[in-house]
Amino acid sequence: MLKALPLNKRGIPASRIALGCMGLGGEWDHEPVTAGQIKQGHEALEAALSIGINFFDHADIYTRGKAEKVFGQIFKERPGLRDEVILQSKCGIRLMEPGDITNMFDFSKEHILGSVDGTLSRLGTDYIDILLLHRPDPLMDPEEVAEALHQLKAAGKVRHFGVSNMSAAQIKLLQAYCDEPFIVNQLHMSLAKISWVDAALSVNREQWKDITFPEGTIEYCREENIQLQAWGPLAQGLFSGRPLEGQPESVVNTAARVRALAEEKNTTPEAIVLAWLMTYPAAIQPVIGTVNPLRIKACAGAESIQLTRKEWYELYVSSRGEKLP
Repeated sequence: MLKALPLNKRGIPASRIALGCMGLGGEWDHEPVTAGQIKQGHEALEAALSIGINFFDHADIYTRGKAEKVFGQIFKERPGLRDEVILQSKCGIRLMEPGDITNMFDFSKEHILGSVDGTLSRLGTDYIDILLLHRPDPLMDPEEVAEALHQLKAAGKVRHFGVSNMSAAQIKLLQAYCDEPFIVNQLHMSLAKISWVDAALSVNREQWKDITFPEGTIEYCREENIQLQAWGPLAQGLFSGRPLEGQPESVVNTAARVRALAEEKNTTPEAIVLAWLMTYPAAIQPVIGTVNPLRIKACAGAESIQLTRKEWYELYVSSRGEKLP
């Protein structure tokens, strides 16, 4: 039986799986939102709701704001829906514009406040349930961040805060200055992205000394009741139907094992891939990134699938392509 999400323990009725909305709104350009893109949003939303998903993950940069605009239009067309769902968005990345040579990260007070106002306007809502700081900013002043978050909370614009792609040390630094708890850490985790598991096994192992996933991050989040969210949990279909020509043997073998388990358990490959994540005893919340209604529905029931310890380890070792010591 799966453990309750840390979000649930905090009184937030989040679904076990979230829908990531990066795929809404078409291309990453400045073209207006089209009727077809709004229709796509409705279809993705309906598919998500049909399998019990009530948690929707955005970011101010997704399709340069158009993903949030699509959702805002859906709210206009479906009165009352806003009260039935949980909205999460992110800020802190500034995309390149003409004349720029790179994207930037920006945790300045001015940028955070302006970003949230833009998100609220595009979504057509008065508040965001959870705001995440999107990626670490080397120029971050934690006192300035604290001022921005305090102002957003006092104004009722954001109810809860979290981070994305951060280590335990980075969260601790922010938390030392911020009165509001950081309740989410969204990280790249999947059956294809397994360095977060490798990090737990790397202690005193010379051959794994170059693992870049920050040791102790998963453990810290568990200790502090911080919700671990996994972005990219379906690995872009790598183990659930994507053509595998040219892929390493480890990927081909893992995809075959996923298919076999799906057949044995009368479910879909997508559900097996998600079940592998959710079997890990940290109550990870996968944030699926597809907006294809069929693939969304293929994730149904993943939280009910029981993987044995043997099956979990077989998938892990198959993906890493090397036996454990």
